[in-house]
Amino acid sequence: MVSIIVAVAKNNAIGYGNKLIYWLPDDLKRFKSLTTGHTIVMGRKTFESLPKGALPNRRNIVLSHNPHFQASGTETFHSLADALAHCEPKEEIFIIGGESVYKEAIGLASKLYVTTIEDTPAQADAFFPEIDTDKWELAQSIPHEADAKHKYRFHFNDYIKKGGE
Repeated sequence: MVSIIVAVAKNNAIGYGNKLIYWLPDDLKRFKSLTTGHTIVMGRKTFESLPKGALPNRRNIVLSHNPHFQASGTETFHSLADALAHCEPKEEIFIIGGESVYKEAIGLASKLYVTTIEDTPAQADAFFPEIDTDKWELAQSIPHEADAKHKYRFHFNDYIKKGGE
């Protein structure tokens, strides 16, 4: 089962200069809670943006067209299809970015875990695809107010692909 996990601004911005735009401790805790013990799939640039390399307690798969790319604690595949073919059919696989991987994976996913931040950044160069409400049903939305640790209000929005897939 393919799931996507992402934090997006109101305009679907997800990053700028190969970095996340927002730092939300509760979102990072949710990310860790949902993905620990699972396989995560990311593009090479997303991997290179991780401050400490491979994320612990997860199978880290990196997609790269470079046949020589290798990184400690990861497996590398040249396509999303090839990576998914090397995963167990019943396991939940999390797509964690970036933009091009999200665009390719959204048609394959059955769940979306979307943190929606109530802000539009001044600068962004990476965006999440528009969520088509004809294909996706909002299953749950949990609001979080701005506070001392979170500059912006946000929602944890979980979507399930319509048609039960």
